[in-house]
Amino acid sequence: MTNSGIDHLDNPKIEEAAAWLAITPRRQREKPAVPLLRERFGLTPVEACQAISAANLIIARAG
Repeated sequence: MTNSGIDHLDNPKIEEAAAWLAITPRRQREKPAVPLLRERFGLTPVEACQAISAANLIIARAG
């Protein structure tokens, strides 16, 4: 797995969720991001938000 470069992410579940979110188109997600990440990766609401932020950074850096 690649590192998003966000220093505060020391939880591998957040990194995994961010990577998945960054490569999965919105139309392929069956729920809004926070409930989906909580269910799929077992994240807390705060961790899900951190994963969303990390995914946005991954996308921006790839662009």
